[in-house]
Amino acid sequence: MRNILSYLLFLVICGSTCPALAAPSEGDYILRDFKFKDGEFLASLKMHYTVFGTPVKDASGTTRNAVLIMHGTTGSSHQFIRPEFSGVLFGPGSLLDTTKYFIILTDDIGHGGSSKPSDGLHARFPQYGYQDMVEAEYRLITEGLGVNHLRLVMGTSMGGMHTWLWGEIHSDFMDALMPLASLPTQITGRNRVWRRMIIDAIRYDPEWKDGDYTTQPQSLRIAAEVLFFMSSNPPLRQQEMPTLAESDTVLDRFVSAYMKHADANDVLYAVESSHDYDPGPELGNIKVPLLAVNSDDDLINPPELRVLEKEIKRVPRGHYVIIPYSDKTRGHGTHTLAAVWKQYLEELLKESAH
Repeated sequence: MRNILSYLLFLVICGSTCPALAAPSEGDYILRDFKFKDGEFLASLKMHYTVFGTPVKDASGTTRNAVLIMHGTTGSSHQFIRPEFSGVLFGPGSLLDTTKYFIILTDDIGHGGSSKPSDGLHARFPQYGYQDMVEAEYRLITEGLGVNHLRLVMGTSMGGMHTWLWGEIHSDFMDALMPLASLPTQITGRNRVWRRMIIDAIRYDPEWKDGDYTTQPQSLRIAAEVLFFMSSNPPLRQQEMPTLAESDTVLDRFVSAYMKHADANDVLYAVESSHDYDPGPELGNIKVPLLAVNSDDDLINPPELRVLEKEIKRVPRGHYVIIPYSDKTRGHGTHTLAAVWKQYLEELLKESAH
């Protein structure tokens, strides 16, 4: 329902200036006896999804038009049903025209409408990692939606990291890969530090009560402030908040809105889930064309580390783009502004066409 409401809001915002989109449909698929990498089980793991379009199979029974798009940490599929993303990519004649493509937007484990700690297990929910999330995505797509091949796998931030893993774990399952706002390396350095700040704030908060709180602990506010800090870029923040009073107002407004829908256990688990992310050793196993897109002003994946330039050399058909800073970029949030990078998606689709 939330995705449908997002779509209706999208129509209101767009008015007559956006291309007409068919309404999305959404559903739940239950993964039975789901085994996590650490050995824990859930008898029923719910995976929520939103789809546009209809799958098409060729004469051999292979799905040819399915596109998987994965969201970021603490996000959900509805983050893509916005004018700046679906309004740019999904309309008639657009790169991912939903009259031609079957678009799959997943809510990952612990996020959106999928099974998560706040459903009732709280801190007794299995400690999932990125590999568990990719396995659940794969089972949803193959078992739940009957898709046996993907034209394209792409994702933003955490979804971008999942894209690297998809290319390694299911190397023959797709025609192309497009990770956005991510790096193909273990979470280290400052990227690990901001995550630890959130993790420690919650886990060491007496109000957290080992996950069995009845009201949200104050550490959720700290988590919101850290997430705000790491998004966007400094010049834009300065423009938005030119005085001390305005800085406090903007931050308070963000935190207040965040606190209305967020849950401390869900945020804790979502941030901790990157613990097993390390695609580096298997990058050579990626077979299909891959185009990684980052932005020059991304605080989470700063280009001065030169990780992407180094590691992409190990991907047989890999390329990368770092979008220069401009008044059109939004730091880490640039990944949802499809107009900024859609030209690279067009290049990838042409390169990987059959």
